[in-house]
Amino acid sequence: MEVIKNQIDDLNIEVTINLKGEDYAEQEKKRLAAYRRNADFKGFRKGMVPAQLVKKIYGDQALYEAINTIISEQLDKFIKDNDLHILGEPIPSESQKENEWVDGADFEFKFDLGLSPDINIELSKDDKIPYYKITVTEDAKSKMKENILHQYGQLEEGEAAGEEDYVVVDFKQGEKVVEGAYVSVSKVAGVARDKFVGAKVDDTFEVDVNEAFTNETDRASMLKMKKEELAELEPVWKATVVNVKTFVPATESQETYDKIFGKDVVKTPEEFDAKIAERLENEYKQEADYRVSQDLRKYLVDKAGVQVPEAFLKRWLYESNKEKFTKEQVDNEFDSFLGDFRWQLVRGYLMKKLGLKIEDKDMLDAAKAYASYQYAMYGMGNVPEQFITDAAMNMLKDERQIRNIEESVENEKVVAAVKEAVTLQNKKISEAKFRELK
Repeated sequence: MEVIKNQIDDLNIEVTINLKGEDYAEQEKKRLAAYRRNADFKGFRKGMVPAQLVKKIYGDQALYEAINTIISEQLDKFIKDNDLHILGEPIPSESQKENEWVDGADFEFKFDLGLSPDINIELSKDDKIPYYKITVTEDAKSKMKENILHQYGQLEEGEAAGEEDYVVVDFKQGEKVVEGAYVSVSKVAGVARDKFVGAKVDDTFEVDVNEAFTNETDRASMLKMKKEELAELEPVWKATVVNVKTFVPATESQETYDKIFGKDVVKTPEEFDAKIAERLENEYKQEADYRVSQDLRKYLVDKAGVQVPEAFLKRWLYESNKEKFTKEQVDNEFDSFLGDFRWQLVRGYLMKKLGLKIEDKDMLDAAKAYASYQYAMYGMGNVPEQFITDAAMNMLKDERQIRNIEESVENEKVVAAVKEAVTLQNKKISEAKFRELK
């Protein structure tokens, strides 16, 4: 057996493994013996099938498995003996020639290895990163107040339907009648919307439901039937307006304050304004924190000057995922992958350099925070702590979720540590200018 190393450059190695028949004969013999012990052929007792018959049936498979085992062992040994830190997995070299799979023949296998680059970053207060302080303006407070009052508004009886209103309609087609269908005017498609805008109680008009309500699931629900029944229907229905529901924003009152902030937390318009400003400041801070984390990430990757074997990585990505993605898809997503991959290398380096560790409590806290966020997305803001904990524990049983949470925690720990090590330069900025930042 011969293992040959060809150092292409600092980040790429080609490894050639030459095998002779005697190199894999013993491993092949063991494989065939295992097949014979378990062989169950008609006319023979189990384990007593003639060796030649077993080889005839299983010989090719035993040869492949024997050589594959030896190749895998030799690659692992080569990587360990040479103390290599590789990226991804070894992949067959583009210069690999086709082997003829014949028992006893010589074989040559070539593999490409991509090496992890050396990273060295020194941080000090001389490293300066901008931290943006977004100014809270009266206009921003006014818009947020309007949005909050709109959020806590409700539907009331209306006269003529507007673009954002709802119309309660009875649909009729021959003997078929659908009563009390709620129609969101803003979701009516095409010219049919003109019939609903301005509609009043008792107005009657014809509607092509296929053109007006293009989503089949929504249309079936509105007409109170199964989706598969839609194809049998004539599309034109007579619509009679029985009610108009106008959305009215909430007004400033103690009842509204209590709904938004809790009982008696806010009692006056001035306190309401103060809460609005506080909420805006918190939102701006979250945006600024996210921005500085992205700026730090770019700064650190640029400072490290991370070089990676790009051609190897692109091939490895495709070979590892060719059942899911085409080469074109890999090419299109590669720049995005490369940015994330470089940051992953820098982040891993800093975790070790700064002595950072992820504890079980970190994982649980992050999972609970994500569970709370998910509940909030569904409008559930006061979920019992036990529900959140249970949801978090379920997340931590899923390998994919664990990897995502672990990556998030690692990001937070590295960014927090780096923020302490460098200088954050406070810069006041308007919301408009902040949005223009690249």
